Amino acid sequence: MSAAARRIASSISCPSISTVLRSSSSFTLGGRIAGVSSGIQRLSTAAAALEEPITPPVQVNYTKLLINGQFVDSASGKTFPTLDPRTAEVIAHVAEGDAEDVDRAVAAARKAFDEGPWPKMSAYERSRILYRFADLIEKHNDEIAALETWDNGKPYEQAALGEIPMFARLFRYYAGWADKIHGMIVPADTPHHVQVLHEPIGVAGQIIPWNFPLLMFAWKVGPALACGNSVVLKTAEQTPLSALVVAKLLHEAGLPDGVLNVVSGYGPTAGAAIASHMDVDKLAFTGSTATGKIVQEMAARSNLKPVTLELGGKSPMIIMDDADIDKAVELAHFALFFNQGQCCCAGSRTFVHERIYDEFVEKAKARVLKRVVGDPFKKGVEQGPQIDEEQFNKILHFIKSGIEGGATLVAGGERHGDRGYFIKPTIFSDVKDGMEIAKHEIFGPVQSILKFSDLNEVIKRSNASQYGLAAGVFTQNLDTANTLMRALRVGTIWINSFDIFDAAIPFGGYKMSGYGREKGIDSLKNYLQIKSVVTHLKNPAWL
Repeated sequence: MSAAARRIASSISCPSISTVLRSSSSFTLGGRIAGVSSGIQRLSTAAAALEEPITPPVQVNYTKLLINGQFVDSASGKTFPTLDPRTAEVIAHVAEGDAEDVDRAVAAARKAFDEGPWPKMSAYERSRILYRFADLIEKHNDEIAALETWDNGKPYEQAALGEIPMFARLFRYYAGWADKIHGMIVPADTPHHVQVLHEPIGVAGQIIPWNFPLLMFAWKVGPALACGNSVVLKTAEQTPLSALVVAKLLHEAGLPDGVLNVVSGYGPTAGAAIASHMDVDKLAFTGSTATGKIVQEMAARSNLKPVTLELGGKSPMIIMDDADIDKAVELAHFALFFNQGQCCCAGSRTFVHERIYDEFVEKAKARVLKRVVGDPFKKGVEQGPQIDEEQFNKILHFIKSGIEGGATLVAGGERHGDRGYFIKPTIFSDVKDGMEIAKHEIFGPVQSILKFSDLNEVIKRSNASQYGLAAGVFTQNLDTANTLMRALRVGTIWINSFDIFDAAIPFGGYKMSGYGREKGIDSLKNYLQIKSVVTHLKNPAWL
């Protein structure tokens, strides 16, 4: 835990935050479910009025593109505004990169890979730079967290005490791997010496989303650098600021120029240029399934570069009839509403057994009515604004479709306040599988509660989705848990927990939730080539 995080923690009485801080190797997003087995702890239930916004305790110092180690204007000179979602007011104008800027960034990355010191230096030295970077992140924890909250709208406590420490942890994890990537000597049937080498793939193009800007930065940049690659990263146009700050710190830690290049801009221009670039050797994308299809097509039509995709989800959260209902309500509440519901793996289909359904709905309503919505810089706030007007309107559209489709509106269902992009946390009951709110990824604070009667039924209904990213299971029966963990066709299953993200745990999806894995040892495979070297042996002593 950073010194900055300790200072913040000392002024916060919320026991759920200390739950996050006690964990040195894993991160429960939001921190409030790590101790389900020992009782649920909750933030203050006092209402947080939408008063005059708190002035963020940070300045915006970097708004240009980072190319070849220098902050530069876009070639066109264009900029775009990044907005404070609390107020819809402009925070700063950021350089708008497009195809010409991507060309410059790729050229810098190519030169850094082909001629520069990064892939040629010892793996140990690369690891030392990544470790120094993690130290700098901890040193600047407070200001990075404030910038993330300002640009994104997520609660400051969540960013400062959970996400930024996890960012540092992820880079330490990959720093530890840098000098442990090695190949094999394999036996052959003939007199030949056979080496299998693992080599960096080259220039990695990476496109990250806006819901977890820094964690997605770490998930992609960390393994790419550990393997010795160079990177061209496009940030989401909604949240470009924090990546520029941490990229500056990475260069302070000793990263050579050109190894990491950051281009801010829009998907159809800068993103498309990276995906279709003939000199980008590998592409990684996190975002919607619809955009993932476009990205994959562009990669295939250019130089057939390999692609990893982490895409959308509509995760089932299954509450069995043997559940402790109070704990199950809290867990399901967290699984959906954390990060304003803006999580690809959110438990957005809450399946509840018919024997406990009515009681669950009533208690879920009571919990959601206590949820604290307000300025994310305010202590105790659980839910800030949605990211922007487009997402705000999309969520309200889904809420309207739920009402018109025949679901029962239990709570919420409308805007919160009259400024910014706040939405009241919303619950629907009597939801059917065919309804829009049950089929599509809402990416907002809208919980759909569905009723089921037996295990085989809920397995079939849970799997009847184009998505397969994650699932949650709440049960006291080991046999039930074992059945569901094998039967559900998803990449991650949390049992009596949710959103546990350890640096070593791989994350990714089945079906149209993408392919490839982030985090863990499997993420390194995304950024390595395999080369077989066969040498003839004359009069070998042994084979």
